[in-house]
Amino acid sequence: MGVRGALEGFSTFELSLIGSAYFIGFLGGSQLAPKFIAKVGHVRVFAALGSLISAVIISYPIISDPYVWMALRVIIGFSLSGVYVTAESWLNDSATNETRGQSLSAYMLMQMFGLVAAQGILATGDPSDWYLFVIPSILVSLSVAPVLLNAQPAPAIEAARPMSLRQLYRTSPFGVVGMLLLGGVFAGQFAMASVYATEAGLTLPQLSLFISSFFIGAIIFQYPIGWMSDRVDRRILIIVASVVAALAGVVGMMMGETFSILLGVALISGGCAQPLYALLIAYTNDYLAHEDMAAASGGLVFVNGIGAIAGPPAIGILMAQMGPAGFWLFMVIILFIVAAYGIYRITQRPSAYVEQDDDYEAVSYTNLMPGTASVVAVEAAQELYAEATEAAEHEADLREAPEAER
Repeated sequence: MGVRGALEGFSTFELSLIGSAYFIGFLGGSQLAPKFIAKVGHVRVFAALGSLISAVIISYPIISDPYVWMALRVIIGFSLSGVYVTAESWLNDSATNETRGQSLSAYMLMQMFGLVAAQGILATGDPSDWYLFVIPSILVSLSVAPVLLNAQPAPAIEAARPMSLRQLYRTSPFGVVGMLLLGGVFAGQFAMASVYATEAGLTLPQLSLFISSFFIGAIIFQYPIGWMSDRVDRRILIIVASVVAALAGVVGMMMGETFSILLGVALISGGCAQPLYALLIAYTNDYLAHEDMAAASGGLVFVNGIGAIAGPPAIGILMAQMGPAGFWLFMVIILFIVAAYGIYRITQRPSAYVEQDDDYEAVSYTNLMPGTASVVAVEAAQELYAEATEAAEHEADLREAPEAER
């Protein structure tokens, strides 16, 4: 859409608003979809929203107006959010405690691979034609069929008890502020990368490889960063990863004209920034009681969504003022702020680090990504985290108990 919008003559700022509109719809859908499911059931919600997505996708080339596209993007964001809530709640209900992490991990990995594969599809057609809108419309329509033909009974869904943002902030200031700021970074990588690539003069195959590099980096770096987070103070790892991603952005600003360097910058930027989402969830969980984790998930997703809505327009303004380099400048500024605030918080609160190797793994099982992970996915991650923590505490108690008691 970033490529087609540029061909239609949309300004960089208009394209940024179109990108932001998706997250407005996504945020609303994550809150309203559970209510729709409670009224008419999973299958009908999935089918209705899937039909909306298919219809909206094919409508873009019919009406080439930036404000119409914004409205359509709100619908897309709302509908996809509802689809994610439906799928995730169904998976979460069907899985057992022994299989939930693996099921959600496979689910999120399929989304990650889908994002990468989409860039390959982009390279097969002409963005000025209908082809690249028809293919995803067909794929969405086909995705509805297995759900409609599934004989397995759909689960009931329960609305989570909300936690006020003030209470969540008091519990974990760094978690809330970090999620807010990272929402802008993720939205930039998700919604504005194609606009940057177009402005930078990349060819269509180069654009596809560039965008794919963000998500490939996330796949490569997710587990190693998660493994380290269970062995050091999570705040230190968040700070280091933020600084590395920011420095990669500096290289992108200075040497972005060389395509091979640009691919490396995207790989490191996505690989270090994307895992921060799950890191901040795990860090926030360190200060929550088990019974509060699910309630906190809605607040974390909401705060991240606010940042995601604000990110693309801010990037659009910077790019309008200073060209493609504005894309990287925004990333650099935000990531350095995250690192600076993390350093400040280290001086205000002792570490909650406990030497165990299960906590982050329970959260990172889902490879949570903004724009794809709904409240249900985060709640499931919180449940896995609580289960892993309880198991670790039980093992610690056994190790400390006298041999006779064991």
